[in-house]
Amino acid sequence: MFNFHFDSVAGLLLVLIALGVISHNNAITISACVLLIMQQTALSVYVPWIARNGLSIGIIILTIGVLSPLVSGKVQLPPILELVTNWKLILAIVVGIFVAWLGGKGVSLMTLQPTLITGLIIGTVIGVTFFKGIPVGPLIAAGVLALLLNVVEH
Repeated sequence: MFNFHFDSVAGLLLVLIALGVISHNNAITISACVLLIMQQTALSVYVPWIARNGLSIGIIILTIGVLSPLVSGKVQLPPILELVTNWKLILAIVVGIFVAWLGGKGVSLMTLQPTLITGLIIGTVIGVTFFKGIPVGPLIAAGVLALLLNVVEH
């Protein structure tokens, strides 16, 4: 059932596991371990499904995590009037709109130019490992890259 074959992807996953352990980042460690196990076992048949659906599933889980404090009552919804009069809330809405738009540009770029994903992954891992970031960065990084490439190409 387990027949380890070493290739560049397995090597990258092992490096990611090591960086995750060194930086105490469970998200990278667990993700790379799961993918390495899948790659090296009969579970590899499910990797294309994860490649197609993983981003959507991840965004759903992330959104559930963000919304759960509202549902649990830990965070209270502000009154509607405050949403349009409090400058911090207005700025938060504007930034939220911008980041969602930027993430959309990132998904488009990753779809149109998948070879750039490697650089984005390496940059995200470095950011997570050495700068205490969190690994939600690839979409936003791709969005920023899309903006920069658009400026450079036009």
